[in-house]
Amino acid sequence: MRIALGLEYCGTGFEGWQRQTHGRTLQDALEAAASQIADERVDVVCAGRTDTGVHASAQVLHFDTSARRPLSAWVRGVNAHLPDGIAVTWSREVDERFHARFSAKSRCYRYVLLNRPVRSALLNGRVGWYHAQLDVDAMAQAASLLEGVHDFSAFRASECQAHTPIRDLKVAQVRRQGEWIVFDFEANAFLHHMIRNLVGALVYVGNGKHPAEWIGDLLDLCDRRLSPPTFSPHGLYLAGVEYPDQWNLPGGGRIIAPLFLPAGL
Repeated sequence: MRIALGLEYCGTGFEGWQRQTHGRTLQDALEAAASQIADERVDVVCAGRTDTGVHASAQVLHFDTSARRPLSAWVRGVNAHLPDGIAVTWSREVDERFHARFSAKSRCYRYVLLNRPVRSALLNGRVGWYHAQLDVDAMAQAASLLEGVHDFSAFRASECQAHTPIRDLKVAQVRRQGEWIVFDFEANAFLHHMIRNLVGALVYVGNGKHPAEWIGDLLDLCDRRLSPPTFSPHGLYLAGVEYPDQWNLPGGGRIIAPLFLPAGL
């Protein structure tokens, strides 16, 4: 049978999602825990691989198993074998045609940035930080230029293995609530480091180094060398994955999990 799981995790302390020989990744931990419950080797596939230090409030994965277990075992049982920074939130038996990655219609990411002179000790590793006051209106104007179908080569990591840099960015929004700035992005798919590179460029607009129109110029030039450095991973969360209704997943297939911080965002 094929099982789909919902997952949340704190990426701090893990070396990204993808399985590595050293075994210190999220995929390694999930496969070891699920294999304990299945009493056989389990290989998991996720909706979106995350980098070292990146978090998730609504990751989705699937795996195949011959083990027959109550759905609660894939939640409580697997959680009993997971490190504290990872938790399964729900489980469903799904048709074998379901694929956590390829069945997804879109993915939502949120970046949470603390914008004040002093960094946070209590939220270390959980949020990004920028010390100088940022112009959120200019950042929001710049973000609106990113929406739509574009070549995002200017925001693509050099090691990105995607076949094409063309992406349909449905949502690119920036807003402020007090000392917090929240970036929300939704697309059919993202390139390697794309969101962190977008956030870095928008911060350059917010601190006055470039006007909002500069973002459009970067898109047109398609040259990563002209864009700012990749921003910190600490404030980035995979916050939602949307699937067609036919898979009968929680929330009618639009799995958006609220973040616990900061309150009200």
